[in-house]
Amino acid sequence: MGVRGVIFDWGGTLTPWHDIDLVAQWYAYSEVYDPENAASLARRLKDREDARWREQRDSAGAITAGALDQIFIDEGIDITGARHLRALGNYLDFWAPHTYADPDAKDVLAALKHRGYAVGVLSNTMWTSAHHTEVFQRDDLDDYIDAAVYTSEIPVAKPHADAFLEILAALSLRPEEAVYVGDRLWDDIHGAQQVGMRTIWIPHSDIPAEQVPDDSASPEAIAHRLLDVFDIVESWQ
Repeated sequence: MGVRGVIFDWGGTLTPWHDIDLVAQWYAYSEVYDPENAASLARRLKDREDARWREQRDSAGAITAGALDQIFIDEGIDITGARHLRALGNYLDFWAPHTYADPDAKDVLAALKHRGYAVGVLSNTMWTSAHHTEVFQRDDLDDYIDAAVYTSEIPVAKPHADAFLEILAALSLRPEEAVYVGDRLWDDIHGAQQVGMRTIWIPHSDIPAEQVPDDSASPEAIAHRLLDVFDIVESWQ
C-alpha cells in the first residue's frame, strides 16, 4: 500500500537538536518567581522534571511525563498567580532561540502537502499544544500541519504504541499508510515500527546515553538532511 501521510517528531527533527543547560532553563523561571532563592528553586524544579522524564522512560511511555504545569503544582506554586505567569514568560523566552525550525522544514512540509500527503506531528513534550502552535505559527509552518498530538495532553508517550495510534487516528491513516520521521532510535523508530509504520531516522541529535534504553532499532531509511524526507517518501510510492 502506498504512503498517504508523513508524521514528524518535533525536537531534534523539525527543529534541530540543541545542547541546553537544563538548570539554566529553570533559573530563568526562578529568578523572576523567587529572586532570593532562585538557585535552590531552580534545582528543585530540575529534579522534579528529571524524575518525570525518568518515569516515562522506565515505563516505556506507559506513564507520560505529563504537562509542565504539574511540576509547578507539585512544588506548591499557584499557576494562576501573576508572579508565576511572569516567571513562566521568562522561562519560555529562555527556550525561544532553541525552538526555531530547521531551515528545510518549510520546504519539506510544503512539498509533501503539494503532493497530497497528510502531515502530522507527534512529540514527547511537557508543553501545551497552544504553545507549540505559537511556535509553528512563528515559523510559518502551521498551515502545512494537518494534525498534531502532544504527550503533555494524552495518557501515554513514545515509544508506547498508543501514542502513535493517536496521531494515526487524527489523520485517518492506517499504520501501513504512514511514515514516521524522528531523531531517536528508541522513542521514534522502534515506537513507530511496533505499530507497523515505516520510519526515517534523522541521525544528528547528540542524545545522552541515559535517554536511550535501546538503540537496536533499524530504520527503513536515513535522511541526512530534513529535505531528503520528501525524496525517500516518493521512492516508496
